[in-house]
Formats: sequence, C-alpha cells, structure tokens
Amino acid sequence: MNGTQRGRQWSGEGEAQSKQSDQADGSSKTRVALKIGISIVALTLWSILMLFVAILTLFQARRLYNEYLAKWLVRFILWVWGLDVRVHFREPLPETQVIYISNHTSTIDIFAIISLGLPRCRYFLFGRLRRIVPLGIIATVMGTFFTYPQSMPDKRVRVFQNAERVLRRTGESVYLSPEGMRVTSGDIGTFNKGAFHLATNLKVPIAPFFIQIPEESDPGKGLNAKPGVVDIYFERPIDTSDWSLDELIENKERVRNLFVEYHREFKA
Repeated sequence: MNGTQRGRQWSGEGEAQSKQSDQADGSSKTRVALKIGISIVALTLWSILMLFVAILTLFQARRLYNEYLAKWLVRFILWVWGLDVRVHFREPLPETQVIYISNHTSTIDIFAIISLGLPRCRYFLFGRLRRIVPLGIIATVMGTFFTYPQSMPDKRVRVFQNAERVLRRTGESVYLSPEGMRVTSGDIGTFNKGAFHLATNLKVPIAPFFIQIPEESDPGKGLNAKPGVVDIYFERPIDTSDWSLDELIENKERVRNLFVEYHREFKA
C-alpha cells in the first residue's frame, strides 16, 4: 500500500469516527430534550393537581401538599433523570421546630431536598423562579417564602420578618440555603445572615445537612444531570438557645466553618 492509499484510508477512518461522534452527540441531545420534556409535562400536570387538591382542602393541608404530593413529584423527576437519593443520619430527625440549612451547588439540590419529605417544613425559594408558572403554583401551594436578590435589602428584610411571624405562629420548620445561590466553584460560598437571624429570634435549633453530588452527575447551574446517587448527610442539630443578635456574624461564620469541614471530609 503506497502513501497515497494509506492517507485515503486514514482519512476515511477519521470521517467515520467523526460521523459516529456526531450521531452519539445527537442521540445524547435527544435524550436530554426528552427528559426535559417529560419533566415539564410532569410539573405542569402535577401543579394543576396540587392546586385542585389545595382548593378542595381550603389550603389547610400543607403536610399533604409538601410531604406527599410534592415529594412524589420530585421523586418521579429524579427517576426520569436516573438519580437516586441516599440519606445518612447521625441521629433521627428532630420532632420539634428546626431551621434546616445545607450547601447549594446544583440544580439537583431542591429536587433532592423536597424528595425527603421533611416533616412540617416550609421552604425559601428565589422569587424569580415563580416565572416558571407550574413551579410557582406548586411552591405557592407549599407555603413557600419567596425571596428577593441581595440588591433589594428592604424587601428581603420584610420577607424574613413575615417568615418569622408565620413560623412563630405555626411552629413549622423551614429550609433555606445560607449561600443563597448555587455555588459551583467547588468551595463553600459566603453565608447570608437570614437563617441565623431566624434561628436567633425563634430560639430553635439549626439542623445542618450536606449534599454530595458526584461530579459526573452534577449539572451545576444547568439541566443536563447524569445518572448517579446523591448523598445527603444530616449532622447533629446546633443549639441556638443562648444565641443573641450581637453575636450574629460570629455564629454565622462558626456554622460556615462546620460546612467547610463537612466539605473537606466528604470530598476526601
């Protein structure tokens, strides 16, 4: 075989490999689009169901909405994407009112958290996500507190003041991420004060947990999650009975340092 023939053969092999790669990329994009489509349809249909049930129950059956209906919806969506959630407890979940907090690295987080069906628990959610109408309906039915960006401090304060009044009256727990946004740098982000202000004023424990998502499964701020197992590690509750607002920053940083240690431990 002369040099010209070998060159043609190699060129043909390269073209075949390129064609196979393009076909694989096309097939992968089709699967992702199909999963997104199924997820949107599920969200839409389930939002209608949840709104109907909420109207029938006069919006008085929040445990039904949060611990059953919403939980099974997100479990279905996680199943569509090939994701399992594995939970690890140092001790049983508290039966009293607590403030749940966690790290926040991925789009997957909120689905994994709601799939837990945390008992008698409300949630904080970034208000702009209400523009996704089915998500906005579901979150409203769940009694979610909708937050504003840091650039609107007065509105944020009012949201947290209202949340404190509601939680004090109902005795419900609440979940929020002190990072306030998805942090995809691989580090623990800066903690906001809201969760710690609530805990200090309500004198209820903080229940921290750490979410560990495999790198190969994590879409970060995107949507293209890959199959895998999400591990959630519940740590021991943090007593806040002797906290004061004068020590707010100090307590916030102390808890953040715990998350830095969790991150170092689980990453290792």
